[in-house]
Amino acid sequence: MIRIKTKEQIAKMHKAGKLLAACHRELAKLIRPGISTAELDQWVENYLHQHGAIAEQKGYMGYPYATCASINDEVCHGFPRTTPLQDGDIVTIDMVVNLDGWLADSAWSYAVGNISEEAQKLLDITKRALYLGIEQAVVGNRIGDISYTIQKFAEGHGLSVVRPFIGHGIGQRIHEPPEVPHYGPRSQGPILREGMVLTIEPMLNLGKHHVKVESDGWTAKTVDGSLSAQYEHTIAITADGPLILTEQEIAD
Repeated sequence: MIRIKTKEQIAKMHKAGKLLAACHRELAKLIRPGISTAELDQWVENYLHQHGAIAEQKGYMGYPYATCASINDEVCHGFPRTTPLQDGDIVTIDMVVNLDGWLADSAWSYAVGNISEEAQKLLDITKRALYLGIEQAVVGNRIGDISYTIQKFAEGHGLSVVRPFIGHGIGQRIHEPPEVPHYGPRSQGPILREGMVLTIEPMLNLGKHHVKVESDGWTAKTVDGSLSAQYEHTIAITADGPLILTEQEIAD
């Protein structure tokens, strides 16, 4: 069952989202060649604790870290590690913030030092695909309108859309109905209603869309070794259009 949130509940999720966005803004200042994703993970956990929040991913279905940190050909759910990031890498940091029992979820891909033109294209197109999908998140549209828009834009620029990992509803649990794929036909799926809160989180690859999960049971990588990027926001469906709860450009 899709859970409709009240304006008061959405306000609580927005508060969590603003904290998450602030955390990402600070992370952007730290990411550079030589720092490790293990260091970034510890920094995030400390930052959230200092602001009265919890890293909701830690312990979720046995996941052992505060963040997912996926590097280069890792699509999602990468484990933070002590190996330093290298000039030219791209890294996606994904986190879920629990503030007073309400959640917000956002992933962001970052350039590490100087990256290649094709890597920069991947980041730019993936981010743009996210925002184009969000534009479709209006009352009366269907989930498929988001999905179709993202796929058409991504494939129109020569990128592929990852299939197994999709967006979802969110509230006091990380994963709620409905599912939000980033591919498929328009005008399909549940109708968007005021009070729904979703994540939209396209993962795009430079190569084929196929992925595999490593022996740790979590880290997903591209089968062909191509680079992958992800951008994710938590949004609320309102009568005035989509409200991005994790928008990094909104002042605290």
